[in-house]
Amino acid sequence: MLAIRNLHTHYGPSHIIQGIDLSVRAGEVLGIFGRNGVGKTTLLKTIAGWIKPTQGEIEFDGARIDGVSADRIAHRGVGFVPEDRRIFPGLTVEENLTLGFLQVPGRSRADNAAALDRIYQRFPRLLERRYQHGTTLSGGEQQMLAMARVMVGKPRLLLVDEPSEGLAPMIVAELYAIIGEMKAAGCAVLLVEQNVHQALTLSDRFIAIERGQVTFSGDAASKTDCERLLEVIAV
Repeated sequence: MLAIRNLHTHYGPSHIIQGIDLSVRAGEVLGIFGRNGVGKTTLLKTIAGWIKPTQGEIEFDGARIDGVSADRIAHRGVGFVPEDRRIFPGLTVEENLTLGFLQVPGRSRADNAAALDRIYQRFPRLLERRYQHGTTLSGGEQQMLAMARVMVGKPRLLLVDEPSEGLAPMIVAELYAIIGEMKAAGCAVLLVEQNVHQALTLSDRFIAIERGQVTFSGDAASKTDCERLLEVIAV
């Protein structure tokens, strides 16, 4: 579903991503771990088209997307839930959700309405707050809204950045259940997470990043690989 080869990304003179290679298959979760500031978020933003790579290839579903605009990447089926959620505080929950329709231009009103109904069935809390403004939501509700807004577009690749940060365990469990459902439906997932133990319960494989490079990769089902991961990132 996704293949990255020799990827490099700069912020001005700063060389953030320094030759990363990775791949993820449909229905697979790849955990991405490392200390703060090593390039994990930059990697997701580069894949999503928010930042242009300076070298390398990003191939999604058989087509190159490196250098393609963020909106066109979203239209192709790549959903991104950023760490800061990007909820519009002055819009209602439903207005925020309908922005997700932009990911699938040309879809009929009936199909959009059906997609919204499915979201409300999965997120009854958002249904209760459908007419509230984003600024009135709790942190957990905002994270649910950010996830739901991406799900409206039925992405085939999901990029999630720190979904559990600052949230209560019950909310985290619910968010992970949702990601698990998307995985079961065939969605490929790149999961950046500081909560390593939680993320490993959902991941199939993982990589560790240090200074913009992959320093270790392993199988989440392997106890030896997981123990080595914790040593590598010093959790």
